Amino acid sequence: MFIDILKSIFLGGVEGITEFLPISSTGHLILLNQWISFDPGFTKTFDIIIQLGAILAVIVYFWPKLWPFNKDEIKKKEIYYIWYKTIIGVIPAIIIGGILGNFIEKRLFNPWVVAGALIIGGLILIYIERKKIQSRFDSVSSIPMLTIFFIGLIQCFSMIPGTSRSAATIIGAIILGASRTAAVEFSFFLAIPTMIAASGYSLLKHGLVMSGGEVILLIIGFITAFFVALVVIKYFIKYIQSHNFIPFAYYRVVLGVLVLIYFLFI
Repeated sequence: MFIDILKSIFLGGVEGITEFLPISSTGHLILLNQWISFDPGFTKTFDIIIQLGAILAVIVYFWPKLWPFNKDEIKKKEIYYIWYKTIIGVIPAIIIGGILGNFIEKRLFNPWVVAGALIIGGLILIYIERKKIQSRFDSVSSIPMLTIFFIGLIQCFSMIPGTSRSAATIIGAIILGASRTAAVEFSFFLAIPTMIAASGYSLLKHGLVMSGGEVILLIIGFITAFFVALVVIKYFIKYIQSHNFIPFAYYRVVLGVLVLIYFLFI
C-alpha cells in the first residue's frame, strides 16, 4: 500500500504540472503508465479523477473572474459573457468526442502516437513563435464568438494523445489573433467544461466501482494534482507575460524523440 501511495502522489504531481502546460498531461500519463500504474481498470479511473483535481485548481484560482453573482452589474455581464464563450468553445469537443471517443481510445492511446504528437506539436510551437503572429485580441472578452468557435474546433486535435489540450487551444487562439496572455487565459477557462465533460463520459464508460484502498489512492492523487496545479497556474500566468513557448516546444520534441528511440529498441 505504501508503494501505491507513492505512485499516487507522483502521478498526481505529474498531472498537476502537465495539465495546463503545452506538453500534454494525457501523453505523460500514458507513457508513465508503461512503468508506473495500478490495476488496469483502476488506472483509467485514477487518471480521470486526478484531472478533475487539476480542473478544480483552475476554478479556485480564477474564482473572481468566474463567479457571476456579485453586485457589480458591469462585471457580472462580463463574467456571463466569458461563460457564454466558454460554452460555445466546448461544443465542438462534445460533438466530435462523442462520435470518435471510442475509436481514439482504442487505436490512439499508445506511446507511438504520443511521441509523434509531441514532436509535431513542438515543431508547430517553434514555427509560431518564430513567425511572430500579430495579435488583435488582448483579452478573452475581446475575442469574437466566431473565433471562439474555431478555437474550440482546433481544441479537438487534443483528442489525439500527446497533442495537449492546452497546446491546441493556445496555438489555435494565437493563430486566430489572440495575444499570448489572452490565449493562455482562455485555455484555462475552456479546460473547465471540456475536462468535466470528458471525465464524466469516461467515468460513465469505465464505471466507478473500487475498493476502500483505491478510494484512498484517488483522494491522495486528486489532492496532489490540485495543489500542484494551483502553483503551476500561478507561475505559468506570470511566465507567459514575458517569455515565449520555445522551451516547451524543445521539451516536446526531445521527449518525443527519446520515446521513439526507447520503444524502437526495447
